[in-house]
Amino acid sequence: MSRIGKKPILIPEGLEVKIDGSKLIVKGPKGELSQDILPEILVKVENKEIKVFPRATSVRSQKSKKVKAFWGLTRALIANMVKGVKEGYEKKLEIQGIGYKAALEGENLVLQIGFTHPVKIKTPESIKFVVEKNIITVSGIDKELVGQITAKIRQVRPPEPYKGKGIRYLGEHVRRKEGKKAATTTEA
Repeated sequence: MSRIGKKPILIPEGLEVKIDGSKLIVKGPKGELSQDILPEILVKVENKEIKVFPRATSVRSQKSKKVKAFWGLTRALIANMVKGVKEGYEKKLEIQGIGYKAALEGENLVLQIGFTHPVKIKTPESIKFVVEKNIITVSGIDKELVGQITAKIRQVRPPEPYKGKGIRYLGEHVRRKEGKKAATTTEA
């Protein structure tokens, strides 16, 4: 029994949910998302609720464990879709380092972070960048895409452990290392 999978998902006002074959479509004020449903999982929409059920398999089979995992995963993905089209998702990155800066060039993000050339990151559909001083805000309706783009930006120049320069998540703690000590000479 999946503790996550058996919880129903409430459909807030203003959202439209429909099942088209093996695809679930959620429309809301921020946009529209769709998700393919695995054949081992059954999704029902009843009384302003989305319910997820596993299809019957034998209890002792190896496939049974996978179905339980997919049950909870599918429910979590659908819940993320509902929240995304209703409220949206947002992640923030912080740039630290002298001369490091970010700017918007049209819709694309341009990072100047110590390389000989600026790094340009193309804006995917449904993602929006906002730059304020040294804070980059990535927002959108798809939780997976927002996290993926944020990780891609951070990967351009991750924080280094000696001075802490680089791009980090807002509030992320970077463990600092001590640098090399100068060798002292002793006279005998």
